[in-house]
Amino acid sequence: MDAEAWDARYAAAQRVWSVGPNALVEAELADRSPGLAVDLACGEGRNAVWLARRGWRVHAVDFSVVAVDRGRAAAPEVTWEVGDVLTAPLPTQADLVLLAYLQLTAEERRTVLRRAWEALAVGGRLLLVAHDASNLLEGTGGPRDPEVLYTADDVLADLADLPVVVHRAERVTREVVAPDGHGPAGTAYDVVVVADRG
Repeated sequence: MDAEAWDARYAAAQRVWSVGPNALVEAELADRSPGLAVDLACGEGRNAVWLARRGWRVHAVDFSVVAVDRGRAAAPEVTWEVGDVLTAPLPTQADLVLLAYLQLTAEERRTVLRRAWEALAVGGRLLLVAHDASNLLEGTGGPRDPEVLYTADDVLADLADLPVVVHRAERVTREVVAPDGHGPAGTAYDVVVVADRG
């Protein structure tokens, strides 16, 4: 999907994603001391807004103008940037880089992960949450293109030659709620990687 397609998707709905942060993001970061956070492919900004309200200085990047405008309206204190995560200039010395459901091909994923790593300060944390490769056949929702799905092992391989301190790298389950909000729609499988720059 390109920026125009995402603009159209965001413009077609009052809100595409939930207002609150992703549950895995919240669980991993709730007790972390605030600093400078970079949210790559931030979408409408649900995680960026949550971080800002917890005292983080947030730089949020997405290539959808519609999504970024929506985020900016919710939290003008965040530094919002319309840009491609493959090429947009990123802050340095970040305490956190967040990638939530950024589904890219293997080469693009490696590029973004390397850029994310370069943006981190020593001791800074990388948090990645994405649709796991197993979700295609076993889970509910998410992309149907196997080229943009991956595993925790894929992410660790992308970072293998870097000074990585891995805290968590695994597949997790997530219950998906039915569109009408009543009852479960099924189980989704996500990959979670939490690693610090050594």
